Amino acid sequence: MGWNLRDAVAGMTVGLFAHADYPLANSLDFRGDPGLFGSGSATWEIVGDLSVMVGGIRALLVQAVHPEVVAGVADHSSYATDPLGRLSRTTSYVTATSYGAMPEVEQAFADVRRAHEPVEGTSHRGIRYTASSGSGASWVHNVLAESFLTAYDTFGPRPLTHGRADQFAAEQARLGALLHAPELPDTRDELAVWINTHPDLDRSPGMHNTLTFLSNPPLPLSARAPYQLLFRAAVATLPPRVATILGVRSMPGAISGGRSLVSLLRWSIGSSSSWWLALERVGAPMPDGVRFRYPPPIDGIESIFEPT
Repeated sequence: MGWNLRDAVAGMTVGLFAHADYPLANSLDFRGDPGLFGSGSATWEIVGDLSVMVGGIRALLVQAVHPEVVAGVADHSSYATDPLGRLSRTTSYVTATSYGAMPEVEQAFADVRRAHEPVEGTSHRGIRYTASSGSGASWVHNVLAESFLTAYDTFGPRPLTHGRADQFAAEQARLGALLHAPELPDTRDELAVWINTHPDLDRSPGMHNTLTFLSNPPLPLSARAPYQLLFRAAVATLPPRVATILGVRSMPGAISGGRSLVSLLRWSIGSSSSWWLALERVGAPMPDGVRFRYPPPIDGIESIFEPT
């Protein structure tokens, strides 16, 4: 078989996230279990699109302007020494909580609690932080939800209605409550206002280090140019206050470049195979206009997977 552009792009992209165990390997053992959200949810649609790649970068940028949150990352995370491992573990968490049956969701929560338990300390401005609770937990969760929402709205395959956006915010607030985050806006507008007016944001040494890292992470050579397009697209969607604190600004063509690359990725990879797996688990029909090109990484799944 000759070289195929579509499969080459897909293989390169998926390979970046293959540095942790797949969290839904036994999902079909829980037939009928809809997990936290279910087949009609906004979460399954939004997280299942390739625009989440922009959303993930954007979330890391926005999270970095909270000095206590970014201090916890700098002091306790392995992102600088094992960036692809951390990326894969974060992706596994999002996958499990979005698409998993409840036992898989509960396992993801247990893993997060175990990882967060030792994460505490003091930021450069003398404020104590802990990853397991408090305003920092709300900041991390809400920023991730709002970034996925913004990325889908900007780079997704179809316009997002206000009602659908509010549905996603409400679903993510339910998820945040299970993580014991105390502040959880449950509409799109309230979520945006909460982030844009948050009182704790400021520059910090951790912010500068994170921005430097995210601007040029140690990725494989083949992934560096596409990543820069995604990074610039993420910067172009930042709230003005956050962009000012970070000291970044949008570059001409960043949005159109991001849309082109996300469209290419969507063409090559299709929608999330974990979305397909969750639909299969609950016996729901495949959504109109959604393409699933690759099965999830589970042995033997090819016998029931039919590419669309």
